Amino acid sequence: MHLSTRPTLRRVALAGAALLAATAAMPQAAAATDDRAAAGGGKMSAVIRYTENGIPHILARDYAQLGFGTGWAQAADQVCVLADGFVTVAGERSRWFGADAAPDFSLSSATKNLSSDLYFKGVRESGTVEKLLATPAPAGPTEDLKELMRGWAAGYNAWLAQNKVTDPACKGAGWVHPVTTADVAARGFAVSVLGGQGRGVDGITSAQPPGAAGTPGAAAPAATDPAAAAEAARDFFDTARYDMGSNAVAFAGSTTSNGRGLLLGNPHYPWQGGRRFWQFQQTIPGELNVSGASLLGTAVVNIGFNDKVAWSHTVATGTPVNLHQLALDPADPTAYLVDGKPERMTRRTVTVPVAGGAPVTRTQWWTRYGPVVSDLGAGLPLPWTAQTAYALNDPNAANLRGSDTALAMGRARSVAGIQDALRHTQGLPWVNTVAADSAGGTLFTQTQVLPRITDELAARCSTPLGRATYPASGLAVLDGSRGDCAIGSDPDAVQPGVFGPGRAPTLQGAPYAENSNDSAWLANADRPLTGYERIWGTVATPRSLRTRGAVEDVSAMAAKGRLTVADLQKQQFANRVPAGDLAAADAAQACAALPGGTATASDGSAVDVTAACGVLAGWDRTTDSASRGALLFDRFWRRLTASTPAKDLWLVPFSAADPVRTPRTLNRAAPGIGRALADAVAELKAAGIALDAPLGEHQFVVRGGRRLPVGGGTEALGVWNKIEAPWNAAAGGYPEVAHGSSHIQAVGWDGSRCPVARTLLTYSQSSNPGSPYYADQTRLYCEERWVTARYCERDILTSPKLKVVPVRERR
Repeated sequence: MHLSTRPTLRRVALAGAALLAATAAMPQAAAATDDRAAAGGGKMSAVIRYTENGIPHILARDYAQLGFGTGWAQAADQVCVLADGFVTVAGERSRWFGADAAPDFSLSSATKNLSSDLYFKGVRESGTVEKLLATPAPAGPTEDLKELMRGWAAGYNAWLAQNKVTDPACKGAGWVHPVTTADVAARGFAVSVLGGQGRGVDGITSAQPPGAAGTPGAAAPAATDPAAAAEAARDFFDTARYDMGSNAVAFAGSTTSNGRGLLLGNPHYPWQGGRRFWQFQQTIPGELNVSGASLLGTAVVNIGFNDKVAWSHTVATGTPVNLHQLALDPADPTAYLVDGKPERMTRRTVTVPVAGGAPVTRTQWWTRYGPVVSDLGAGLPLPWTAQTAYALNDPNAANLRGSDTALAMGRARSVAGIQDALRHTQGLPWVNTVAADSAGGTLFTQTQVLPRITDELAARCSTPLGRATYPASGLAVLDGSRGDCAIGSDPDAVQPGVFGPGRAPTLQGAPYAENSNDSAWLANADRPLTGYERIWGTVATPRSLRTRGAVEDVSAMAAKGRLTVADLQKQQFANRVPAGDLAAADAAQACAALPGGTATASDGSAVDVTAACGVLAGWDRTTDSASRGALLFDRFWRRLTASTPAKDLWLVPFSAADPVRTPRTLNRAAPGIGRALADAVAELKAAGIALDAPLGEHQFVVRGGRRLPVGGGTEALGVWNKIEAPWNAAAGGYPEVAHGSSHIQAVGWDGSRCPVARTLLTYSQSSNPGSPYYADQTRLYCEERWVTARYCERDILTSPKLKVVPVRERR
């Protein structure tokens, strides 16, 4: 076997070396000539080398060709998901799928296809994306990025032209068609505004002046209650409620076995749809060599590593929008006053084709501040009356730089280079960055695009509504009638109206830097970050159980020292349950103290919970798939925390002086404990599930007809390896994962030219059930096994699964 494979490997290696030598030696002038030829109609090409688990390593001689190879390879794995997203950003979901059907929520929070289409078609018809593409860098995208996007579109189109779609999700569908560079940019725009306008789509498309068709006439809607609005805004911007989150930790050289840095990234993203990650490597010899993952439809590595530095992102607490409360012209509710002078709103009339029905035409209303919006979620109505309306300011609607930030980070050579990339491009809309490098450096920074709302501006210009919402959630509501309440600019900001990177909460060189979607305050518990404006997040407030557990874990790891990549791998799958450590023993004792071993359920029935007491006491306090008692505690804890306020749940309240250890000590006398126990026991018995059943028997996914047991736990439990799954007792418990651990990477360096990296893409590379890469990494994840990254050429070319695929246009 060894003798027969050696000549093949040698030929492949020689071929790869020849290609590398040819591309690396290409004179700069010749490369520029080739770019011009491609722009004028020359054929694009790239080389894709596939290794284990279908991971492509894309080799090209310039950015357009690199984009070509990336678009081709993404289409091969994810054509249906990609095509569905392009239907979304074209505003054509109603045409193909019906106006009242729900979109997959990947690119906005629109509740129906019609509102999604009205918004995105309005964006396209207004030329928003084309204007951003034409904006010179640094405010607009760089030429390298535009070439990548142009190449990506060409690669996607070439794959469609040269291959048959076999995925049953879109096989033979008329909505699968070629795309343009503007389509690719429109998808990037949608990702950029995902935390802002994208969350307000229903409110933007439904906002109508009083008396308009379908709106109240003489009867004015009730004014928004400030106290209720504060609570609603807090919920609306609470990162714990998002379907995206993440953990990431960087360890400094002072804590590791060899003085070099370590990074563990664990993003929590949806397992289905258009916000999946896709794993790959991009190489332009002498220019770029980066490995990691991108969000689908993106032409760059969003999180990843190279031979010197690794980084990941976590969803940030910065509030990416604000509201301007408009004083309307008494004679015209579509005009508003600024310093006493009226300004007319801009009408944006949009017509959407609808399957099986007449087209729908609606008008949207835009102001100097942004679109008029009728609500931010059902809990925060913003009524348009004869006197008042609200406009939504989202600075990321002028930000098409996110992929430039990712590209610059891929070229960075240190954590200082990561900071430079963030400083120069300023493209991250709603995430933090955690990074480590081969020299032992660490970085946490919340450099994101936020409206420049200072505490001073909020104090001076907030309306009564804003005085309630800003302290509660960071959502400022400014007086739009005053010119002196306009948002200012920082001198180091690349676009007006946003904070410059110099104002971002940043921690450099700490022994560890960690984030689990709480604010920047405890990125390192020994070096708390303070002094930032409220819009960035809170200081000295309770942390989530996931943050508390993460800080306990990583601070202990740092204190132990001599860390390696293997320690990162152990942390990922430790599956420790912080809620269990805090409350399981007390819950078991409270259970044992119940008179007669019975408790009263929510429906008033008496339930024998005696067996549950022993199960809780004997539980190992993990969510390993073999753990017995984890499922019972999970169902009990969800009910208890949903019905019992924190002040009644814990005997020791939160203390800002001890934020990781408080609140603590379960109040065994809390009346909700017995009820939650009774409900959980009754529920599991009714479903035929044993109280001590192994978790993996009832938390699983089905792939290829086979059940795969899934470890990990929910946000409420505080588990690092986060898994969120809808409960379905009839289907066995938690039969599918909605979102959670996704593209996991554990990265370090050993002094060689090759990083030491282990990765996992939990839901695998392809959404096509006919692909060999539909469930292979899902099986690895369920077995807590890893993929050894192949970064260096020798590792790629000696892969036993190596498949070299030259791809090119055939025009």
